[in-house]
Amino acid sequence: MNNLPPKDPDSSKTQLILHLIPIVGFFPSLWTLYQRQGSREQLAVSRLSITLSFLWMLGYLLLTTGAAADFLTLRLLILNSFLTSGYFLVSVWLIFRVIQGKSSRLPGFSNLAERVLDQK
Repeated sequence: MNNLPPKDPDSSKTQLILHLIPIVGFFPSLWTLYQRQGSREQLAVSRLSITLSFLWMLGYLLLTTGAAADFLTLRLLILNSFLTSGYFLVSVWLIFRVIQGKSSRLPGFSNLAERVLDQK
């Protein structure tokens, strides 16, 4: 007898969308990986979300630190705004792909996330 409740695809999509929200989605993604609970897709999206957030934060801090010097300040701040805009646009694009039922994988980034954050 299978007493497990049926999987609700809308609930699963909602959780994936929550994980992909820029900056905020980092925390539920971290919790999902820490608990090691969730579907394969949820774990993959969590890894991707954490990787994108970490890379954005690293780039943001490096560009902000570089802009603190008087040399090329404006150019580094503009580059920093492009990096942040790109992070948000990629996250929104992934959210739309999840809503449409398409794959939420990013070439290169998904592979990096699996290699770095996969704990078998």
